[in-house]
Amino acid sequence: MDLDSDLPIRGEIRGSGVRRVSHGVGLTVRDDLDSTQEFHRELRAMLLVLPPDAVFTHVTGAKLLGWRLPALPEQTPYFAATRADRRPRRPGLICSRLTHDSDGSSVAGLPVEAPEEILLRCARDLGVLDLTILIDAALERGHLDPQKMEEILATGRPGVVRLRRAWKLADPKAQSAGETLLRVFHDVMDVSVESQYEIHDDEGRFLGRGDLRVVGTNLIHEYDGAGHRGKGQHRTDLRRERAWSTTAYRRNGFTLDDLLNHAAVVMHELDRLLDRPHRPARLARWHSLVEESLYSETGRTRVMNRWKRQMGVVEWSRSAGRGG
Repeated sequence: MDLDSDLPIRGEIRGSGVRRVSHGVGLTVRDDLDSTQEFHRELRAMLLVLPPDAVFTHVTGAKLLGWRLPALPEQTPYFAATRADRRPRRPGLICSRLTHDSDGSSVAGLPVEAPEEILLRCARDLGVLDLTILIDAALERGHLDPQKMEEILATGRPGVVRLRRAWKLADPKAQSAGETLLRVFHDVMDVSVESQYEIHDDEGRFLGRGDLRVVGTNLIHEYDGAGHRGKGQHRTDLRRERAWSTTAYRRNGFTLDDLLNHAAVVMHELDRLLDRPHRPARLARWHSLVEESLYSETGRTRVMNRWKRQMGVVEWSRSAGRGG
C-alpha cells in the first residue's frame, strides 16, 4: 500500500483493522512501516481535526524535526498551534494559540513551528534538564538561530526564565540525552569538562573520542546507556578501552541510575578524584533539577496533570496520542 494513498479515517470506525489516533480519527493497521513513518501517519491524521493554518509544536514538533527527546510519558499528547479563534479540544491533543510571528517549515509535508518557538513552548511545561536535552539536539542539527534565540530570551514571555537557564547549559557537541545529563551533572557539581575529547597515543594516532574529559586531568567520563549493552557495541567498547589502556587516560562510566538514584555516591567519587571537600549544596541543586524534570515521578506527575487540565479531561488513556 502506497503511503500517499493510505489516508486517515474520519469518524468512530471500529474494527480489527483500524487503530484509533484520537477521538474521531483512525488509521488502518500496518506492519510494514518504521516508527518514524507511523508517527508521520499519525500527524497527517491529526490534521483532519486541526484548523488549516495549524502547525505542530512543543515536543511533537521537536520529534518531527528529529531532535532527541527527554523521558516523555507514554501518554504524551500531540501539540499544535493555530491563529484560529476556535481551537479543537479533545483527549490526546493540546492546541495553543499562535500569537507571534513564526518562520515555520515542513517535514515530510507536515507543518512545524519554528525551532526557537518550539523550545519556548516546551519551556512552559518541561524542566531545565529536559530543555537542555532538546537544545543540545537542535544545536547539533543546526536548527537554531542564535540571534533569534537571544531575541526570544530577551522577552518576558512565559517559559523564558527556564529556557534561559537551559540555553546557558547547552552544548552542540552532545551526542545523546544521557551525555547531556552527565555533562549537566558535572556542571552542577562545579566540575569543568570538555565534550567529545579526542584521544591520541604517544605517536599521535587517533584512538577515539571520550564523552567528557575532566579539565586539568586525564579522566574520561562517559555515559553508559542501553546502547552499550548490545553485543556489537560492547565488543567495540572493549577494543576501544584496550587501545586507551596504552595512554595515560582513565575511563569512568556512569549510568542513568547512578545520576538519578545514587547522585550522592557519584558526587563523593568526584570529590575524592579532585581531592576537594564535599559540599551538600551541590547535591541539593542537582536534586532540584531532577525533581522538576521528566526524570522524576514528581516531575512527570506535574506535567501530566497540567496537560490533562489543558485538554479538559480526566481519563484519556484510550485515546492518548504519541505526540512525543
